[in-house]
Amino acid sequence: MSLTVFRKAHFNAAHRLFVKEWSDEKNREFFGKCSNPNYHGHNYELEVGVTGKIDPETGYLIDLDFLKTIIKEEVEDPFDHKNLNVEVEQFKSLNPTVENIAIVIWNKLRKRLDNKFEISVKLYETPRNFVVYTG
Repeated sequence: MSLTVFRKAHFNAAHRLFVKEWSDEKNREFFGKCSNPNYHGHNYELEVGVTGKIDPETGYLIDLDFLKTIIKEEVEDPFDHKNLNVEVEQFKSLNPTVENIAIVIWNKLRKRLDNKFEISVKLYETPRNFVVYTG
């Protein structure tokens, strides 16, 4: 039997969606207001799911305080109130779409969590726009 536990988190970040090889006009046509050269921001909502088997000794799947700490260190501290394009190394050469942000988060968490766990990252860019990445 396996189950999934979830931890929610939140961060605010600015970004600009654009393809360097494209003109500003083409970027505006494709990405719209998300390609504002002065950037724009979102209040991101994050749900991290960890799936596995319950430890029969502790009754835990994973210590949620440990998961909280990892999310804080790997996501909230480096992303919150940052300009992703300018201040976060991964996005200096990677377009910070919600899709790419979710994958970056998943990869950062994967390095910190035991491989016995499956991980899912649900990232809301707006209340109506979100992605789910399971690796």
